[in-house]
Amino acid sequence: MAAPTVSPPVWTPDQPIVQLIDVHKSFGSFEVLKGVSFDVKKGEVICIIGPSGSGKSTLIRCINALVPVSSGTIRVENIEVADPKLDKLALRRKVGMVFQQYNLFPHKTALQNVMMAPIHVLGQDKREVEERARDLLKKVRLSGKEGSYPGELSGGQQQRVAIARSLAMRPDVMLFDEVTAALDPETVKEVLVTIRELAEEGMTCLLVTHEMNFARDIADHIYFTDRGVIVEHGPPATFFTAASDPRTREFLSQVL
Repeated sequence: MAAPTVSPPVWTPDQPIVQLIDVHKSFGSFEVLKGVSFDVKKGEVICIIGPSGSGKSTLIRCINALVPVSSGTIRVENIEVADPKLDKLALRRKVGMVFQQYNLFPHKTALQNVMMAPIHVLGQDKREVEERARDLLKKVRLSGKEGSYPGELSGGQQQRVAIARSLAMRPDVMLFDEVTAALDPETVKEVLVTIRELAEEGMTCLLVTHEMNFARDIADHIYFTDRGVIVEHGPPATFFTAASDPRTREFLSQVL
């Protein structure tokens, strides 16, 4: 007799939309994450800061199951990310991710890049997807660039195409991993403006960033990581002015 199918628990908006509980991650004998725990509420903007090699990018990639955790729990709504039977497509529907490198298909136009996943992964109607893709390119201020190839766009424009591409999957959560790190200074602002607009519209966002002024301005909560642990966290108003841990104060003195 087959075992009864157990439905996943129902997620409600008063619960954390993302939850990490004692997350560890090792690469061989090197432990990158050493027991990270925090909750993210729907509509919150979380900024994760810290020195290079502190585990920030690994942490955010674990949330999207791009990197498997060694132990601990990560939940996105009612999805258990560390479940061996994880439905990655279901997770990708809920969590969009934008990387430091744009990863656009060079032989596809901006419009085609945005349309590809909804059509080929989700099997959605091409005409409906194209209409949505055009709206998203307009949203990221790239009207008129629909037919341009990545090589014809600036770095900032390519990154905004990458953001539109992630939004085309209609995610509930957006992850941004150092999305301005590869950009020229003059193109950073246009990408940050796009992220700010998403946050103001209520999109739940987790950002790994070195843009301290942006983090101070946009975040609901700041997490400072060092050597695989969360050293200190708090709202920007107190985090940047009244940090209590010496490591946090030293880091902020170098970047502010």
